[in-house]
Amino acid sequence: MATSTFDPTLSLLLLSKFPIPPLIVVLLAGIALLWFAPGGVAWAFSRAARAVPGPPGVVLALSGTAAHRALAKLSHSLRASKLMAFSVGFSRFIVSSHPETAKEILCSSAFADRPIKESAYELLFHRAMGFAPYGEYWRNLRRISATYLFSPRRISAFGQQRREIGAHMVGEIQSLMGRDGEVEIKKVLHFASLNNVMMSVFGKRFDFGEGEGLELEGLVKEGYELLGMFNWSDHLPLLGLLDLQGVRRRCKKLVSKVNLFVGRIIEEHRCKRSAFGAASSSSVCDFVDVLLDLEKDEKLSDADMVAVLWEMIFRGTDTVAILLEWIMARMVLHPEIQAKAQAEIDAVVGEFKLVSDEDITNLHYLQCIVKESLRMHPPGPLLSWARLAIHNVNVGDYFIPAGTTAMVNMYAITHDECVWSEANEFKPERFMEEEVSIMGSDLRLAPFGSGRRVCPGKAMGLATVHLWLAQLLQSFKWLPSKPGVDLSECLKLSLEMKNPLICRATPRS
Repeated sequence: MATSTFDPTLSLLLLSKFPIPPLIVVLLAGIALLWFAPGGVAWAFSRAARAVPGPPGVVLALSGTAAHRALAKLSHSLRASKLMAFSVGFSRFIVSSHPETAKEILCSSAFADRPIKESAYELLFHRAMGFAPYGEYWRNLRRISATYLFSPRRISAFGQQRREIGAHMVGEIQSLMGRDGEVEIKKVLHFASLNNVMMSVFGKRFDFGEGEGLELEGLVKEGYELLGMFNWSDHLPLLGLLDLQGVRRRCKKLVSKVNLFVGRIIEEHRCKRSAFGAASSSSVCDFVDVLLDLEKDEKLSDADMVAVLWEMIFRGTDTVAILLEWIMARMVLHPEIQAKAQAEIDAVVGEFKLVSDEDITNLHYLQCIVKESLRMHPPGPLLSWARLAIHNVNVGDYFIPAGTTAMVNMYAITHDECVWSEANEFKPERFMEEEVSIMGSDLRLAPFGSGRRVCPGKAMGLATVHLWLAQLLQSFKWLPSKPGVDLSECLKLSLEMKNPLICRATPRS
């Protein structure tokens, strides 16, 4: 077989015959310097005296379905868990994988804003609490949510509603088991969660197989897909003009439907109040009436009400369902933990009484199961944590320029052996031995965020998860079906199970 060898004199001869213009040489050298700058292209012109460690070039991890794992691995390999810089197109990013710098970012006034993706802006979220810029309008929304929407009194008032929807869910599982011999739990949880939010927001339930219910399910599904989609237009301005992924077109089409749907329900409430008077509607525990009752200084326009209500529908639905699916997967995988939780329910509630909200405070082990599930499978491990530096700031020893997007990789923190012993083992008992707050004060486990932008509905979400988990464990023994349990992940807007949990639920005697 003939072999070929490289002759260096040939390349020199070619260069001498076809010389590269000096301008091209300078241009190529400049591009190389930009590309190989610490943190990549977007960080090349940073005037920081000390560069934040980070990979060169452009990081593509955010466009995948395991960005939290990819960034955790990258931070570890570069020994940059406290802070790592990287570029996505022309967007500057930093990511913290350590509780210390995570607290600096989340609790700093310099990171008071969120970066508004094109999809979030087009879907009106810039006028809702999650993405509204920090200022008087945002503070008014926050005050309304804390005083009226998510107050302890209102959460308690929704208790009977949560219990009834949970009981209906138990009945639906019994029906599916009788028909199919197994149940895809995510579907049951999704529609229960959606109806729970609908009752809280609009004061009405929907049949999601027809009419308004079918329309609403389509709106939520499309919005969830658009917000979770990685859009290159957010990071490459030229592509923003072209809308190659069709995000802007789809958003405009969806938002017109949302305006009609939510606007129609607001008008229904106004008509009811005109016919029966505000006094009769005061007993209705839904958010539309709360917003209509606001005094002049707090009053929202109809457009802003649509944005606020739409965000609550959207953000309050799948988080509960996704977390409960992860918890039930763990119950199937760990029958000894499931049995221990059921024994606790029987001891606290009794064998002939149905569990209620009043019992949850005494179900300590059940609460530990929820905490451990949030640690192992944080619903928003990365993308929902993004903050925006509104001015130049220092994080640790590093200078961070204004306009930088900051992330906290909660997945990396909760799986760090330096932070948690046996970090990759599912052990609810760890929280029986040490009290760890999950409400934002302890950045070792802060699944709802921390600081100004902490999730306002965290207490209501936890109340729902605790009660429904208790109802599911009290009613059934959960067993694997033939395919077993696959804990593979898929990061969209939230961290979902890649393959839906299909299991068997047998009634407990």
